[in-house]
Amino acid sequence: MKPYVIGIDMGGTNTAFGIVDARGTVIASSSIKTGKHSKIEDYIDELYTEISRIIVANDAEGKINGIGIGAPNANYFTGVIEDGVNLPWPTPIPLADLITEKFGIPCLITNDANAAAIGEMTYGAARGLKDFIMITLGTGVGSGIVVNGQMVYGHDGFAGELGHVIMKRNNGRVCGCGRTGCLEAYCSATGVARTAREFLEIRDEDSLLREYDIENITSKDVYDCAVKGDKLALDIFNYTGTILGEALADFVTFSSPEAFVIFGGLTKSGDYIMNPIREAFDKNIMKVFKGKVKILISELKESDAAVLGASALGWEIKED
Repeated sequence: MKPYVIGIDMGGTNTAFGIVDARGTVIASSSIKTGKHSKIEDYIDELYTEISRIIVANDAEGKINGIGIGAPNANYFTGVIEDGVNLPWPTPIPLADLITEKFGIPCLITNDANAAAIGEMTYGAARGLKDFIMITLGTGVGSGIVVNGQMVYGHDGFAGELGHVIMKRNNGRVCGCGRTGCLEAYCSATGVARTAREFLEIRDEDSLLREYDIENITSKDVYDCAVKGDKLALDIFNYTGTILGEALADFVTFSSPEAFVIFGGLTKSGDYIMNPIREAFDKNIMKVFKGKVKILISELKESDAAVLGASALGWEIKED
C-alpha cells in the first residue's frame, strides 16, 4: 500500500485538503474557495492544480493510495452528491468518478459531517466513544451518527440529516433544502445572521449591530458585539443556542449517545452559544437520559477533523 492518502473537506464556503500519512499526520494542507467557480469542472481543475502543487512539494508523486472526500449530501455507496443544498452547482454530481478521472487516483466520498465524525472518533474528543453524535455548525448544520463504533449510513447512504429536522412547524424559515423550519435555518452560521437581521428589523432598541450593513452581517459580527455586552447580540445567541439545545435533547431519544461533539466556526463563540445550548438541553431532555449525555466541543482544528476523517476513506481503497 502506498504511504499517503489525500483528504478533502468540501464545505459550502471553503474546501480544505491535505496529504495524510498512515499515522494520521497531516503532512501538508491548503484550501480553496468552494464557490469561486460557476462550473464543477473548473472547481475540480483548481483543486487538481493546488493538490498537485503540495504533492510535488512534499515528494509524494506516485505515493498516494487514494483520495477521500467529505462533501454535503455525498453518498458513500454511489459516489454521487445527489442534493448539495449548500453548493453552487446543479446536482447530481458524480464527484468520485470526476475526481478519479482527473487525478488518476481512486476516490471515495462521504457526507462531510460523517467525515468529521470519523476524524473526531480517531483523533479528537470522541476517542474511545462508541456511541456519539457529531454536530457540525458551519454554512449549514450537519451531523454524523456513530452507533456501536460504526457510522450510521442507512440503506441509501443518507442517514443522519439532523440539520433538516423541523424545529418550527408553523411559519418556519425557508431552508436551502426546500422545506421550512429546519434546524439548519436557525443554528448554522447563516442562520445566526438571519436571526440578526430579523431581530434588527422587529426590535427598536439600540445595538452595536446597527453599525453594520444589515444585508452583509455575519455570525462573527454578532460575536464581536456580544463580547462588548450588546444585549441584542446576546439575545441572538440565546435564541440560537436554545433551539439547538432543544434539538439535541430530542436527538438523544433516537440513539442514546454518550456525547454530542459540537464542531465548526460557531463553537468559537464559546459560552455565548454553549451556555444556552446546555441550559435548553438539560431543561428538555427525557428524564431517563438526564445526566448521562455530555456535550463536548471538538478538540481538533477546524479543518483537521473533516480532512482526517475524509482521508481515512483513502485507506479503504485496495491496490489492484
